[in-house]
Amino acid sequence: MPIYNSIAEFHEDLTEWRRDIHAHPELRYEETRTAEQVSRRLEDWGIEVHRDIAKTGVVGVLRGRGTSELTIGLRADMDALPILEQTGLPYKSTAEGKMHACGHDGHTVMLLGAARYLAETRNFDGTVHFIFQPAEEGGAGAKMMIEEGLFERFPCDTVWGMHNAPHHPAGTITTRPGPSLAAANKAFITIRGRGAHAARPHDGVDPIAVGFQLYQGLQLIISRNVDPLQSAVVSVCEFNAGTALNVIADTASMSISIRTFDPDVGKLVEQRVRALCEGVAAAHGCTIELKYEEGYPTLINHERETELAAAVAEEVVGSAAVDRNGIAAMGSEDFAFMLQERPGAFIWIGQGTEGKDFGLHHPRYDFNDEILPVGASYWARLVETCLPRKD
Repeated sequence: MPIYNSIAEFHEDLTEWRRDIHAHPELRYEETRTAEQVSRRLEDWGIEVHRDIAKTGVVGVLRGRGTSELTIGLRADMDALPILEQTGLPYKSTAEGKMHACGHDGHTVMLLGAARYLAETRNFDGTVHFIFQPAEEGGAGAKMMIEEGLFERFPCDTVWGMHNAPHHPAGTITTRPGPSLAAANKAFITIRGRGAHAARPHDGVDPIAVGFQLYQGLQLIISRNVDPLQSAVVSVCEFNAGTALNVIADTASMSISIRTFDPDVGKLVEQRVRALCEGVAAAHGCTIELKYEEGYPTLINHERETELAAAVAEEVVGSAAVDRNGIAAMGSEDFAFMLQERPGAFIWIGQGTEGKDFGLHHPRYDFNDEILPVGASYWARLVETCLPRKD
C-alpha cells in the first residue's frame, strides 16, 4: 500500500495550509489562530470538534462505519518557537521573533490530511480522536491535556505520535521500541556573592569566578560519576552576570539542561548537582541557591505498538525505507506523558533534502512539503489497520 492516491490529489491543499500556518506562528498556549484553522477544517469535513482543551488544544472525533468500540488517538503539536526566521521564503513568518522552526506546522497539516481522507472514506470501524496539542515546546501541553481529562473524555485504546527528522532522507520512517527520547530536567542556579570595585577584587566575592568553578564541576558529573555505558548530558545554556566594566557583580545566574534515559542516572545527576553547589558555596564563602525542576519524562515506545507502527510504515513507504531499530536521541518530547497513560509508539519521518537539511530549531529550517502526503497516508493506514472494518 503506497501513498494514498486520494491524499496525493490534494497535496496542493496540504501545502497551502502548511505554508499559511508557517506564516502565522504562535507560541505555546497562544495557538488561537492555528486552533481555529484546525477546528474550521474539521467541522467542514463533518468531524465533531472540541475546543479549548489545555487552553488552545483541539480534539476532533470521527466515528467510522460499524459498531466497534475500538478507539485510537493520533496526536500532532501546533506551537512555534521564539526564533527570528532567516529563511527569506515567500511564506516566512509574519510575526517578528516567532517561527515554526521545529515543523509543528507540518505535523498539524499531516494530521489534517489524514482527517480529511478518513472523513471522506470512513473505511474503518471504531472511533478516531485527532488530538491537536498546544505547547510542546517547553509548555508540557500534553500533560495539561491529560490533567484536563483528555483520555477520560476521549478514550483511546492506543495513542500515536510523529515528528519530522531533517537529517533523515525524505520519505523514510524510523522508530524503535523502548526508551527513544531522553527525560529533560532543568536546574536554575543563583550565585550570591559580594559586589566590589573592579580595582579591589579582595573586597568582594566574585560570582563569575564562582560560576566558572561551578561550570567546570558540572562538566565532571557526567565524565566522572555516570557509567560510561549510560547516556546523560549536562549543558549550561545560560550564564548571566554583571552590569558594567568596572564593577564586580553581586550575583550571577545559570540555567542548565539535564538529559538522561535511566531514572537512577537522573537521580544521581541531581544529587551531584546539589552536592556541588553546597561544596562550591562553602569553599568561596557565598550563597548558591538551586531550583531543580523535573521536565519531560523519558519517551518509551511500547514494543507491540512499535512493531505495528513499523509494519504500517512499510506498507506506505516500503520496507527499505523503514528503520525498526533507530538510535535513541537525547532530545525530549512531551508525547512521553501520553505514552505513560496509554500504549502507543512515536515515529520519525525523514524530510531531509540536499542543501535544505537545516536542523530543528535552526533559524533557516523549513518543513519539506513533499512529505505531507507520506505522513498523512501513514496516519490513515494506521487507523485502518487498528480499526478494521468487519464487512
